[in-house]
Amino acid sequence: ADPHPADCRAQAPVPRRPEGPGPWPGLNMSIACIQQSPRLERASFERCWVGWPPVSTPRTLMLPAGIRRVTFRTSRGNFAALEALPGSGVHERQPALLIPGYTGSKEDFLPVLQPLAAAGRQVVAIDMRGQYETPGTDDPGAYEFAALAADVALIADQLDIGPPDGVHLLGHSLGGLVAREILLARATRVSSLTLMSSGPGGLTGPRAAILKALLAELGPAGQEDLQDQVKRVWATYLEPQAVAEGTPDTIMKFVRTRMLTSSPTGLRSMGENLLSCPDRTKALAGLGVAPLLVVYGEDDDAWDPATQEDMALRLGAERVCIPAAAHSPAVEAPETTASTLTHFWNAAECRRR
Repeated sequence: ADPHPADCRAQAPVPRRPEGPGPWPGLNMSIACIQQSPRLERASFERCWVGWPPVSTPRTLMLPAGIRRVTFRTSRGNFAALEALPGSGVHERQPALLIPGYTGSKEDFLPVLQPLAAAGRQVVAIDMRGQYETPGTDDPGAYEFAALAADVALIADQLDIGPPDGVHLLGHSLGGLVAREILLARATRVSSLTLMSSGPGGLTGPRAAILKALLAELGPAGQEDLQDQVKRVWATYLEPQAVAEGTPDTIMKFVRTRMLTSSPTGLRSMGENLLSCPDRTKALAGLGVAPLLVVYGEDDDAWDPATQEDMALRLGAERVCIPAAAHSPAVEAPETTASTLTHFWNAAECRRR
């Protein structure tokens, strides 16, 4: 039986971010940071980490039942992934492919993988090129969004998709810009596109100021000791902040390992591309080839919620604001996020029948 019998009906209205100028809980430090010059002095740089370490932080690393680590082997290289399958083993619905954000990894989706798969679909979360357990390269061009999109499209082609169906693509933050590129290039069959905590173009606001400061700390392109600079940033800024916030030792060890094993060239190149990405909303809106969903936390402090709402309007996309979440709804509100995605994906499949 379908666990979501109402999926083909219109969804109930979702709570909206309150109107007005704020201040919003959890955003006060970020608002202070945006007022600084992009060339932050060291003291200001240190203050900007507070309340916003620029690293996605999962709250658990335990693999629930039905989730396994896999490697996708493609003509463009090998890619590490987590795969979740329905308990019955039967894929009644189209698969979903989840793309992480900047400094993130497949583990950022751990809280939602099992409930998403329980709806009857294969769900795969990946490390993109140069992220955590996927090998990187010293070629900055490999981290352009078009190149990353070509990588992900080959993974999508290997999922359990029966013609003429496609994959449900979801990109978180920077991953949304990559997922958008896949659809624009028509690089694989896509049943729907979800932009989660992502924006119309390059990052702006508080996190942009912090990212510029991070890139400045890493030094100029071509620097031979880039890996050493990444280690220094971790030891000087990120690790002390994680300790101050009471991050559990197991999570701390994981985040450190992920940061230091990810490609330093990828860290810098993807950061630069995240800042300079053009607004391609008009081009995406003109495609009309797949249902679109824009989903974000009510306290998102990367792309402002109002910016994401405007993008949804320009795209003609469905829009869902997740209560009690900020920039990582899959971690901060996993039950609501998983339910939202399942309803959207099932409804998209209903419309194709």
